[in-house]
Amino acid sequence: MLTITDLTYRIAGRTLFDKASVSVPARAKVGFVGRNGTGKTTLFHLIQGDLAPESGDIRLPKAARIGAVAQEAPATDSSLVDWVLSADTERARLMAEAESATDPERIAEIHVRLSDIDAHSAEARAATILSGLGFSSQAQARPCHEFSGGWRMRVALAGILFSAPDLLLLDEPTNYLDLEGTLWLETYLARYPHTLVLISHDRDLLNGAVNQILHLDQGRLTTYSGGYDSFARQRAEQAMLQEKRIAKQETERKNLQAFVDRFRAKASKARQAQSRLKRLEKMEAIAPVVDDAVLPIRLEDPPGRLSPPIMAMENITVGYEPGKPVLSRLDLRIDDDDRIALLGSNGNGKSTFAKLLAGRLDAEAGRIVRADKLKVAYFAQHQLDELVGGETPVEHVRRRMPDAPESKVRARTVQFGLPGERMDTKARDLSGGERARLLLGLATFDGPHMIILDEPTNHLDIDSRQALMGAINAYSGAVILISHDPYLVEACADRLWLVSDGTVSSFDGDLGDYRDLVLKRDAGRRQNGEGTDDGARGNAQERRRAAAQARAELAPLKKKITAAERQIEAAQTRLATLDAALADPKLFSGDPGKGAKLAKDRARTAEEIEILEENWLALSSEYEEALASA
Repeated sequence: MLTITDLTYRIAGRTLFDKASVSVPARAKVGFVGRNGTGKTTLFHLIQGDLAPESGDIRLPKAARIGAVAQEAPATDSSLVDWVLSADTERARLMAEAESATDPERIAEIHVRLSDIDAHSAEARAATILSGLGFSSQAQARPCHEFSGGWRMRVALAGILFSAPDLLLLDEPTNYLDLEGTLWLETYLARYPHTLVLISHDRDLLNGAVNQILHLDQGRLTTYSGGYDSFARQRAEQAMLQEKRIAKQETERKNLQAFVDRFRAKASKARQAQSRLKRLEKMEAIAPVVDDAVLPIRLEDPPGRLSPPIMAMENITVGYEPGKPVLSRLDLRIDDDDRIALLGSNGNGKSTFAKLLAGRLDAEAGRIVRADKLKVAYFAQHQLDELVGGETPVEHVRRRMPDAPESKVRARTVQFGLPGERMDTKARDLSGGERARLLLGLATFDGPHMIILDEPTNHLDIDSRQALMGAINAYSGAVILISHDPYLVEACADRLWLVSDGTVSSFDGDLGDYRDLVLKRDAGRRQNGEGTDDGARGNAQERRRAAAQARAELAPLKKKITAAERQIEAAQTRLATLDAALADPKLFSGDPGKGAKLAKDRARTAEEIEILEENWLALSSEYEEALASA
C-alpha cells in the first residue's frame, strides 16, 4: 500500500529522516510512535505531498485516496450531518449528477456506482459516526457555526472517517475527544476496512486499534508486530540482546589486543599478531539501543495531612445562570488520599464540577464543608495560555520564590522536568509537553492537599504520561482526574464517579464495565445498577486495594527521594555561596591560601552534587519501576 525508500529530510539543519525505509501493506493498521519533535507529523506531510523529500521515494498505488484531518470543520450554515455527507466527494458528485443526467446509460452507470459505494445508507452511517463522537441526533441537525473549534474538530474527524479513504492518516485524534469518544474510536478503528497509520500517545488506543507499531528513532523507521505493549517488550528484549553483543565484542576486542601487545615483537608470532590487528581494525562497534531518558514529574506533597473528609457536599446545586443548574443533588465526600476519576461525556458537567471543587464556581444551593487550611490546585489545558510567553521557566519560578537564591530557584525548576537549556528557553518556544510540565509544577508549587487534573496528558508523549502516572501515584494528597486516557485512569484512580443526567454519582464497576456502557448506549440500565457483573465489581475493588497498598509499601522509598532532593538543594546552596566568594577579585591577592581552599571546596561540592543527582535519578527510576510493576 505505502512504500518509503531511503527517505532523507532535514529541517533547519536538523535531520529528521536519514535514508529511512518502510513498507506498509494494504489493510494494515499501524501505530506511529516516537518522541515529540522527531518528525512524525512531518512524515504525514511528506506522504500527502505537502512537502518534498531531499532524497528517497514515497510510493502509493495509483488513484489511492489519502485522508487526514487537516483542520476543523468550517463554521458554515450546513448541518453537521450534511457536512459529513459532503466529505465523500464521489458520492456528492454522483448524487448531483443523478439529478441532472438525461442519458439513460449514464443514469444506469451512476446508480450502479452509488449502489457499489453503499450511498443509500450514507445518512445512517454518518449519523452513527457523529453519535459515536458525542453528537446527539438533535446536535447533528444544528449548523456547524453553532459549535466551538474543539467540537468542529470532531466533525472534521467524522468527515474523514465517513469518507473511508484507502490510506487514513490520523494525528493524535483523541486530543479533542473525551473518554467516551476515545473508547468508541478505538473500536471503530479496529474494524476500519482500509489502511490506517495512527500517531497517538494513548497506550490503550495503540494496543486495541492497531496490529503493527512503526517506530521513528534517530531518523530511522522500524516496524514491530503487535500493539504498543508488544512493541515495548520487543524493544526491551532488543536492548538486552544488544548489551550482551556489546559485552561479547568488548571481551573479544580485549583478547585480540592482548595477543597483539604480547606477541607483536616475536618473529614466530608476528604474522598471527598482524592478522589479529587487522581483525581489530575491521571490527565495527555495535551501537547500543538508546532511549533518551525522560525526567520524572514531581507533584509537591502537602506539608501535612488534614482530617477526613477534606470536602463534603450536601444537596449542592451549581450552574452559571440562576435557575438553570448544570448539576444538582450532589451529596459527596472527598477524603485526604482519594484518587477519583470523573467519567461522562463532554457537556455533561465534568469541568463545571471541577471548578466547583476548585472554588472557581460558587454553589447556588446546598452546603459545602471544606477542611480548615485546605489548599486546592487546579490544572487545565486551557491554562497553558496563562503562561507568559516572553518569560523563561526560571523566571516563572523566581516570581514564586522572590527571596530564594538563584541555585534554589534553578533546582526547583529542574524538579519540573526542565533541565539545562530548557529552563532558560522562553515559554512560547517550549514544546506543548514542556509547557504542560511547567504549568503543572506551578499549579502544585505550594504543596496542595488536593489536585484537580483536567485533561493533563494532551501534549505529553507516552514516556511523559508514564512519568505523570508515577507522580500521581507518589503524591500523598487527593487527586481528581478528568482524562480521555484509559490507561492513566486505570493506573491512578481508586474510585470512579459518573457525571451524567445532571448529577454526580459513584460508578459501581471498572472501566471495562464503563466501556460496555458507552458502546451499548444503555445508560439507564447501567445507572440503575442492573446487569452489573459482580465479578467485575470485585476485580475493580481488588485493583483499587492493590493500588493503595502499593503506595503504602513504597512510602519509605519516597522518603529517600525527598531526602535526596533536600541534600541536592543544600549542596547547591553551598555551591552558590562558594561561587559568590570566589568571584571576589581581591580574594587571591589578599589571601591566596583561603582562595585555594575555597576552590578545592567548590570542586568537592560540585562532585558531591553530581553524585547526589545520580543517586536521586536512581531512586526515582526504582520508584517508577516499582509503581509500574505494582
